[in-house]
Amino acid sequence: MALRRFKADLHVHTCLSPCSCLDMSPREVVSAALQNGMDLIGVCDHNSAENVLAVKKAGSRNGLIVLGGMEVTSSEEAHLLVFFDDDDDLLEFQKFIYQHLAGKNDGHSFGLQVIADDEDGVSGFCDRLLIGATSLPAEAIVAQARAAKGASLVVAAHVDREAFSIIGQLGFIPESLVLDALEISANTDVADAKKRFPDCANYPVLTGSDAHTPGDIGRRYTCFTLEDGTVAEIKKALTGRDGRKAEC
Repeated sequence: MALRRFKADLHVHTCLSPCSCLDMSPREVVSAALQNGMDLIGVCDHNSAENVLAVKKAGSRNGLIVLGGMEVTSSEEAHLLVFFDDDDDLLEFQKFIYQHLAGKNDGHSFGLQVIADDEDGVSGFCDRLLIGATSLPAEAIVAQARAAKGASLVVAAHVDREAFSIIGQLGFIPESLVLDALEISANTDVADAKKRFPDCANYPVLTGSDAHTPGDIGRRYTCFTLEDGTVAEIKKALTGRDGRKAEC
């Protein structure tokens, strides 16, 4: 199979995330991604993957590749994006995260957490406190992701932000934290990030929208040269192997 270029936004929320717009239903996410020129998106709701399969089904009907993942909050209150090629690996990871996530959601205070199907029907509501932090340190989250049978991808989210980033919370990235890449937000570019945060020079850097509304999907994206839109291929691109590339 020949290599081709993919425009990818790997940081997209759905209506499951309490801080997200309720318009972020599976079909609307797919529609907005395609309208905004994306070939590939990563779905990563806060501490849950309960809408991933629905978005994947909606995407497959419309020619959009969807990576399944989660945005996990560590006990240090740092956000990590974790993706898997295999859906079973993702659901096992979600089970693990749920075991270390305390509290119940208050929809009036934090927002509804809507579980939707691929036709945008409401299947239910997640009552876990998804906006909260897990009791897991970042290293334990990464270790669990690496224990999956299939390929996994771990990215430190929006490292240029003061809140909820590994650099913002700790001031540095521990050498023992085995990350595949760092993500920068829409507020900066790669050159500026490397000047402001020396750790950015030690890792591949990508960018995503962190979309919570349909109009934000694809606002920032990374261009990958890949054979197909899988985690395994993206990992090759981040390290420049076998002709694969990643460009912000």
